[in-house]
Amino acid sequence: MPAKGKHRRPKAQRFTRSIAVAGTGGAALALPLLGATGAHAATPQSAADSVSSASNASNAANTASRTAASAEGKKADAKKADAKKATTKTYAVRSGDSLAKIADTQDVSGGWKKLYSDNRSSIGGDPALIHPGLKLTIDGRAAATPSSDSTAPKAAKKAEKPAVKKTTTASKAADTLTATGFALPVDGATIGTPYKMSGSMWSSGYHTGVDFVVPTGTALKSVGAGTVVSAGWGGAYGNQVVLQLADGHYAQYAHLSSLSVSAGQTVTAGQQVGLSGATGNVTGPHLHFEIRTTPDYGSDVDPLAYLRANGVSV
Repeated sequence: MPAKGKHRRPKAQRFTRSIAVAGTGGAALALPLLGATGAHAATPQSAADSVSSASNASNAANTASRTAASAEGKKADAKKADAKKATTKTYAVRSGDSLAKIADTQDVSGGWKKLYSDNRSSIGGDPALIHPGLKLTIDGRAAATPSSDSTAPKAAKKAEKPAVKKTTTASKAADTLTATGFALPVDGATIGTPYKMSGSMWSSGYHTGVDFVVPTGTALKSVGAGTVVSAGWGGAYGNQVVLQLADGHYAQYAHLSSLSVSAGQTVTAGQQVGLSGATGNVTGPHLHFEIRTTPDYGSDVDPLAYLRANGVSV
């Protein structure tokens, strides 16, 4: 039998989702509410700005990296250039030097032939014709000192002083003839390569004359009275004049720029025979002067000793 009492109608369950209803002519429109996360969503414009900023930062970093690399490269090149300059040294030729002597004292690998090969453009066609002041490259290395002793450089400087005295300017007081009728071959000249300076580059093993360093066009004089044996081209000697002097000796003047006498002509002491120059195998203007016992090469005697014996101050 049914229980007594009133039956209760069960209540309809409520929807947990909220909807907004708008009445329009009896119709209902349900709109879902916006979630809380929608308020913080990024806009398309702000995303693009972020990408652009990141790209600019990357480009700046790349540029800085390339600039730093370029700077390092320039520093490395500068160091290489400085290192090359430090290893390439020169040697200034002094009075009494020869290529063989320089190669020996500077320990040049390959000897004087290597030294000549490295400096041929400066020396010229004849390795014997080097003169004081000529700069030579020493095998791409620093010039060596004569001794490993720490006092060697000071000793070398002291030793140079007498050498400077040997290359002093010839006395101008000898412009006039001496009592024996002799004169200087050229006035106001500096003595360069001396007589009998040894070296394997000479066929005779030494320098057969003495060099007077003078500018091109300087007047050259007969050292004594005599006769012109020859006047013209002399091969490696360039333009030359050979005189037979009254005492039987012969005087040779080489590398002339022009001749003032001709073969067979008689000359007096002090008379001009030509002008100095740089013809033949030379590296600069000068007078190569010899005194010989015959007119031919190889019969040389000390020219300065000969002049001094005849009263010429030189």
